[in-house]
Amino acid sequence: MFPGIGGRGMNPAKVKQMMKQMGIDIKEVNDVEQVIIRTPDKDIVFNDANVSIMTAQGTDTYQIVGTPEEVAREVEVPDDDVRLVAEQTGVSEDEAREALKNANGDLAEAILALSA
Repeated sequence: MFPGIGGRGMNPAKVKQMMKQMGIDIKEVNDVEQVIIRTPDKDIVFNDANVSIMTAQGTDTYQIVGTPEEVAREVEVPDDDVRLVAEQTGVSEDEAREALKNANGDLAEAILALSA
């Protein structure tokens, strides 16, 4: 437990000095415009992010503070896949592309869906 934490705030210079003594260094990343965390099905976007890097025992830890917004990811469908599905099923390329998006890019599933 750090002395001074609780009812009274600590002097920022004192906190910085104590952290330095413990081998912890914190740096702010300036002029951050956007932070994006990508997952297979969504992006988590911070447009108002404040980013800090804390270095302790040779390891960097990034801290992001801001308002997250979840955005669904669009499935990217290669043109070759679209042409193949269209040729196999006799549908337009637009219909083939839509079927591939609905099937998360799975060729066989898209062909089966259009053939049914």
